[in-house]
Amino acid sequence: MTTKKTAARLLAATAITTFALAGCASGTEPAPSGSAPAGAPSAAAAQGEFNDADVAFAQGMIPHHRQAVAMAELVAGRTENPEVIDLAARIGGAQEPEIATMTGWLQEWGAEVPAEGEMGGMAGMDHGGMAGMEGMSGMMTPEQMTALEQASGPEFDQMFLEMMVEHHRGAIEMAQTELDEGSDPEALALAQQIIDAQQAEITEMESLLQ
Repeated sequence: MTTKKTAARLLAATAITTFALAGCASGTEPAPSGSAPAGAPSAAAAQGEFNDADVAFAQGMIPHHRQAVAMAELVAGRTENPEVIDLAARIGGAQEPEIATMTGWLQEWGAEVPAEGEMGGMAGMDHGGMAGMEGMSGMMTPEQMTALEQASGPEFDQMFLEMMVEHHRGAIEMAQTELDEGSDPEALALAQQIIDAQQAEITEMESLLQ
């Protein structure tokens, strides 16, 4: 009886050991070749989230902003209206950093940055540097920029405000297109920022015109 019990116990112990070893072996089996570790970023995420609409937004808004800054710079010496002077300073102070931001995006994306001359006219510079920009919403023609440069006093104030209202409306239209078609989170955020800020400035300028 004792011998039978001992044999039974040995068989049971052998079975348990075999089962445990099999479990360990299965737990250390290497992952199939080519599988990605859990939590690894996808190829799409590694490549970024921008699309063609984001690139077009930055490439169009840079020269658009440059012209607004050029218009704001014409205020100095042409008007004594403190409200117009303050508005121009705020426009330049907001849009110059945005130009730098969008330039950085295009460089990161490997896209072309618009040339400096493509700004629709700058005081003392060639107003004809608008190749390809004539159809952009809200952009002033070289003739309009020249007329603004030659004006002063109340005439300048009215021309500046009317032109900047039109210019801002064009920028809002471009920013809305980016919201509808863009993909990059930072570009979308800037587009919304442009809409909010420039719509408020339009309201302010229309009040000044009245």
